[in-house]
Amino acid sequence: MAEKERCGSGLPIHRKQDTNPLNRITVHEKGDLVYLTFPILEKMEGIIHGFSTRLGGVSQGDVGSMNLSYSREPSRENVRENHRRLAEALGYEPESMVWSDQTHTTHVRAVTEADRGIGYDRPLPYRDVDGLITNVPGIPLVTFYADCVPLLLVDPVHRAVGCSHSGWRGTVENMGGATLRAMAKAYGTDPADVRAAIGPSICQDCYEVSRDVISRFQEAYEEKDWPLLFYEKENGKYQLNLQAEFYPGGSAGGTDQYAGSVHLLQSRTAFFPSGIRREKGKSGSGPDAEADGNIRKKRRNVRCT
Repeated sequence: MAEKERCGSGLPIHRKQDTNPLNRITVHEKGDLVYLTFPILEKMEGIIHGFSTRLGGVSQGDVGSMNLSYSREPSRENVRENHRRLAEALGYEPESMVWSDQTHTTHVRAVTEADRGIGYDRPLPYRDVDGLITNVPGIPLVTFYADCVPLLLVDPVHRAVGCSHSGWRGTVENMGGATLRAMAKAYGTDPADVRAAIGPSICQDCYEVSRDVISRFQEAYEEKDWPLLFYEKENGKYQLNLQAEFYPGGSAGGTDQYAGSVHLLQSRTAFFPSGIRREKGKSGSGPDAEADGNIRKKRRNVRCT
């Protein structure tokens, strides 16, 4: 079953039915701009987070309208205007953003004050970074998604945050655990203290994979976790649950305080960029995807250790 609602633009939103209030996602509208947040993180002092959609920008054509990647269109000014609109709605400075360089690794970069502006105003001086962490107030961490899983992590004890991209390769290699370990090494984070949100991404019902992919998961995860991760169909293919990596209680190294993934099942072409790949044959994953999840620490009311 799915519950049906519409955002102000008239687009229908279909979600899987879930009675857990932590799993609710809030749809925000500011003019034509539509973005999403999780209540579990909205309630945390000093934290701003959000997931963009394809709605509310100035880009045209296949990348319309909220394209956030310079590599997807010739007009850099359109991309910068889209970022300015999102930044104004969420409440951060776009010039302070730090971007990832996603290539489906489990590499995590600890962002410092010296990194401020990388990606938006300055070229990336690094490669192969799918996760970003920081304890510096006022630096938005920006990662890019289509079907892959956004992981947002907040350590309220050490005033640190993390933002990671996890596709099936990242899930096999335990991107969630890699990000938590990086936060523990850099800031002393205890996973028991972490609040987490698993962002909008492809759901198990929509994600069919072949045997070679499942073999990687069987090698990486304990057998007790397999029913949560995948099931086999009559045609010999499998349905894979990418979000399961970060569920508590398994061997994937998750946290006990999390908001479950929200799947926008139907109108993905209109709402999220993964529909570009299916309809136009263009890749929407990695650093070229238009949807972003960003999490930052407010400059005020936060003291870093």
